[in-house]
This record gives sequence, C-alpha cells and structure tokens, in this order.
Amino acid sequence: MMTWLVRIVVGLVVLGAVVFVVGSLLPQNHTASRTEQLSQPPETVWAAITDVAQYPSWRSDVESVVQLAPQNGKPVWREKSHRGSSITYAAETFEPPRHLVTRITDRDLPFGGSWDYVISPSGTGSTITITENGEVYNPVFKVVSRFMSKTATMDAYLTALKARLGSG
Repeated sequence: MMTWLVRIVVGLVVLGAVVFVVGSLLPQNHTASRTEQLSQPPETVWAAITDVAQYPSWRSDVESVVQLAPQNGKPVWREKSHRGSSITYAAETFEPPRHLVTRITDRDLPFGGSWDYVISPSGTGSTITITENGEVYNPVFKVVSRFMSKTATMDAYLTALKARLGSG
C-alpha cells in the first residue's frame, strides 16, 4: 500500500516539475486582436468605453468599479468581478474619440498587459479594433493558458458593447 502512495506522490512531483519547466520555456507575451463593426459613430463608442462607472450596468463580468486618482491626467480605476477578484487599470493613451490604451497596473497578479482600442469611422457607424498585448508571468499559468482562448475576454467585451450600444 505504501509503495502505491509513494509512486503517486513521486508521479505528481514529476508532473509538477514538467509543467513548471515547460511553462518556463513558453513565451511570456502574446498578442490577439478582434475587430467589430458598430452602428454608432466613434464619439458614441468612445463615450461607452470610457465611462468606466457604467461598466457594471452592461458588462456581466464586472460587479463594481471604483474610480481612483488620475495618473498623468488620465483615468485610473479598479474593477471588481463577481468572483471577488479586483484588477486596477490605468489609461496610458487617451485620445478621444479614436484611441485608448489601458494597462493592468497590479504587480502581484500572475498576468498583465494592455488593451489597445482603435475606433475608426465607417459609413454612419464605426469600427472598433481591440488588440490585447498580454503577459503571463507564472509558468503554470502559461501552460494552462495554452488551452484557453486568447480572445474569449475580448469577444465577451465586444458582445456586451454591441448590446449596450444597440448594435447587436
């Protein structure tokens, strides 16, 4: 009986070591992008994506938002999810109504990065492109993230934005 237990423990340790080594060899950075056509002009889209206080009303993944003191004259806020986790964001680029770059500012998370939003006029509406420049620091999370969609969060965000704007 004891030999089976030892084999299981050794197997788990070896598996953990392999996951850690493989994760350490994987790249830290990734880039993913999504583009969506919207029926509203850039100014309306800009107003929706920069009114962070309203996020809980249209983003199902956000329970609450606390606006923090601006940095370099640009917005900073903390989002709390329905799961209880919080992430702080700061706008790095804020060029109404066409270009916004937001970055995760928390240093204690296993991930980080930025979202680059570009809004362009398109007929009577607009086109929004979101590019995620993501970073995964933890080797185990790097392995796990290989099995997850790199665009799922952007897809959910764009679906919610379209519903908010009545573009769905």
